[in-house]
Amino acid sequence: MNRSDIQAFFADESALDREAHVLLEYSFETAGDPFEAAAHLCQESSTAPWSRPGVDEDFRPRHAAKVVSLEALEESELSAFGAQAADGGRFRRARVRIAHPHGNFGPRLPNLLTAAMGEGAFHCGGVTAIKLTDIVFPDSYLASFEGPRFGANGLREMLGVFGRPIFFGVVKPNVGLDPKSFAAIAREAWEGGLDAAKDDEMLSDPYYSPFAERMRLVGEARRAAEDATGERKIFVANITDEVDRLVELHDVAVENGVGAVMVNVMAVGLSGVRMLRKRSSVPVVAHFDCIAPMSRHPLYGVATTVITKLQRIAGCDAIIMPGFGARMGTPEEEVLANCAECAKPLGGLAPALPVPGGSDWAGTLPIMFEKLRTHDFAMVPGRGVFGHPDGPRAGAASLRQAWEAVSRKIPLAEYAKDHPELAAAMAAFGAKEEGDSRVLRVTGMPTIRGFTGASLFFGRN
Repeated sequence: MNRSDIQAFFADESALDREAHVLLEYSFETAGDPFEAAAHLCQESSTAPWSRPGVDEDFRPRHAAKVVSLEALEESELSAFGAQAADGGRFRRARVRIAHPHGNFGPRLPNLLTAAMGEGAFHCGGVTAIKLTDIVFPDSYLASFEGPRFGANGLREMLGVFGRPIFFGVVKPNVGLDPKSFAAIAREAWEGGLDAAKDDEMLSDPYYSPFAERMRLVGEARRAAEDATGERKIFVANITDEVDRLVELHDVAVENGVGAVMVNVMAVGLSGVRMLRKRSSVPVVAHFDCIAPMSRHPLYGVATTVITKLQRIAGCDAIIMPGFGARMGTPEEEVLANCAECAKPLGGLAPALPVPGGSDWAGTLPIMFEKLRTHDFAMVPGRGVFGHPDGPRAGAASLRQAWEAVSRKIPLAEYAKDHPELAAAMAAFGAKEEGDSRVLRVTGMPTIRGFTGASLFFGRN
């Protein structure tokens, strides 16, 4: 592009109709001129080309995406992926804010994603790395979306849980349980104090646990637990499947009175979830599978906060996301940002319930509460409930006891002296094996090329 063409893809944000544009924020890298690279981003994701040969026309004034801010960041001798510039130069990194006329794609999530993270942006010539860091929507655009039907407040109303976190629990073992055993241990956890038992994201409709049979039995177990405790309970059924089965599985779950459904959103697709939201009569819970591959690189992909926002727009009432702790490999500030994204003003859409998770148990509850500075979240242990040495009933009770200690500002160790379930949880999950060099020797392993040694050793986790 010549200089005048480049300039045509720049604009003063204050001069644009804010309601007619979606703002896309990226960080990007180029070995060339960042101004030209930013213009190319706009061109390739909107008007490329902007006229027909031999016709006096220019589609840029109405349809072109336009740079409204460009900020220089650091320079590097190596690209984001370790390559050197062909001319021995340096890679320049920048932050750009682009106003894209949403009339180009309309209030349709597949078309929005095509514009924001499709070929135009991620295969743009001269751009060696790019990450979509935010999308800012005008209220006029958001008005076309339903968002959460229940949201965080609706879930609390369903369960009658106020003034404390909601306690989810992932039934474990996650793979292999027959429906009868599955329902039995879910009931134990409910009766111990769990608010919501749920399928693991790996479990939907396998041969060893047919979905319809599992839903029938967990529905019966849920009702029995409500009768036994006098508390409302829900089961979160994983209906992740081919898109044309989502409604079928939803209906089976609802007919059996389970209470909510869960979808691995990025595996199924945002559009499929939006369709489900329009059809669903129960809360829709999102799970974070398939997000890490597109978000983990600091200079490439899509920020997790963007995905959280999109899941809320698509209609997810609760959003399970990578939480605190080393296992999830997610910086604390990113967890906090995603939790905040669930409740930020977003047109007229209801807040979603944030569910940060990953190897949680009663002992991590005070840490979560301290970091989030609110009780408006859910925690979702698996082994922390179903791996409790005294069984799921005791595992669920330990969560309730941990919250009692937190709310009374009593250290867990002190509260555990008179609460055996919490004490057993602390002994099982809280013990530190400092300097433990024990390893598990594995025999009968398949041949693995490129490794030396007669045996493999795997560290304990």
